[in-house]
Amino acid sequence: MLSWLMFLATGLGPYSGQSVHFRHKALEKIPYAMNRYLREAERHYEVLDTHLEGREYLVGDEYSIADISAWGWIDKATVVLGDAGLDNYPNLKRWFATIDARPAVQKARKIPKGIDFKTELDEVAARALYPQNFDNNSKEA
Repeated sequence: MLSWLMFLATGLGPYSGQSVHFRHKALEKIPYAMNRYLREAERHYEVLDTHLEGREYLVGDEYSIADISAWGWIDKATVVLGDAGLDNYPNLKRWFATIDARPAVQKARKIPKGIDFKTELDEVAARALYPQNFDNNSKEA
């Protein structure tokens, strides 16, 4: 269990996040960074897909914190990997559909309904998300 949680926390999560950042949010498009983090995210998805062959859950025979932890990242597969999402990972796709259909997941998906979240990436949001891109003494990026 601990090994899979560490894999998710130190591998899948960070590489997925960097893939999203460099492919969708970075002010400067850097092909090397875009490719590196996408390929590393794909590699982590492949490890999970291979591991899930013939298995219902990540660890043992029961739903666990490892499945819960992985689900949050895998839910964003199209943002991390592109439009094909989980199409190249059949075991992971099956696993995700099983977890996603759970009543608790469906309930959790309803939580933000009716809440007006800010979606605009204006200067205030950009400064909060990427403070390193701003000179502390000016308002320019």
